[in-house]
Amino acid sequence: MNSPLDTICQTKHYFNDSFRSDILEGLQSNPKKLSSKYFYDKTGDRLFQQIMAMPEYYLTNCELDIFKNKTEAIIKTITYSNEPFDLIELGAGDAMKSTYLLKSLVDKGVDFTYMPIDISGNILSVLNEKLSKEIPTLDILSLEGEYFNMLDKATYLSKRRKIVLFLGGNIGNMEVDEAYHFCHEVKRKLNPGDLFFIGFDLKKNPSTILAAYNDALGITAEFNLNLLHRINRELDADFNVKNFQHYQTYDPISGACRSYLVSLTKQNVNIGHDIIKFEENELIDMEISQKFSESDIKRMAKESGFHILNEIKDSKNWFVDSIWQIV
Repeated sequence: MNSPLDTICQTKHYFNDSFRSDILEGLQSNPKKLSSKYFYDKTGDRLFQQIMAMPEYYLTNCELDIFKNKTEAIIKTITYSNEPFDLIELGAGDAMKSTYLLKSLVDKGVDFTYMPIDISGNILSVLNEKLSKEIPTLDILSLEGEYFNMLDKATYLSKRRKIVLFLGGNIGNMEVDEAYHFCHEVKRKLNPGDLFFIGFDLKKNPSTILAAYNDALGITAEFNLNLLHRINRELDADFNVKNFQHYQTYDPISGACRSYLVSLTKQNVNIGHDIIKFEENELIDMEISQKFSESDIKRMAKESGFHILNEIKDSKNWFVDSIWQIV
């Protein structure tokens, strides 16, 4: 049996190996691509908090409107069976929005355990400290790691009914086929009667959407470029970050909002002993933020094996939290 220290060291070694292999695989592919899940180191966490506070980044306020002002509708839907449950939040971050729900559930004496899942141990430690002060009686079990690995762990640790939160429009950070696969995998890991509470950013004025990802202060650009700094620091790389430029697009027909980094010159980048060649104006695909129509959402729920129990929109009808139940 491993000691706790051995387990921690092995876990860190695993994530380092996974980070290196994913980065090299992405940058050696054509077109080049980096996974947005690696944005969130300590600096990335801080920058994303700044992004969420930007006036252009409407997503935070839209879903916050739902959690602040329509909490009763949420609680009525998720507690319909009056059974104890585990509330699992994928990519919990600072739980700014879900905290309103957590407080209301605790105040009502609902029997539940909050299980935040995040790949960032740093953000989970901040979240634990925050919630222990704001909701001292909250039963919380934090799980650090990949979504599905930790979802498996959550279902192993507890056999209670599960309610899985996936907020912030994060389903849009996947290509459409990947999003369908993701929903199928969530269903596969849960049981009949379990709920999947999922946030969708709705299609709207294209200018509004584009501004949210191309802010005037350049915080989103800094957030994307920070991944190159992280690769330099953790993988012994030598990216000259000034040789790359943030570029944003939005296609209102498909709903795909995409972020890229553009190589401003022909250059070689060393990552340890590996050499990555860039042509001038070559792109790195950094992130997609997919937007959805209401028919898109209904189709995804049905084809993934869920039934829509309720849909709760913000006051502007820009965002919807859709609550699905396993059929």
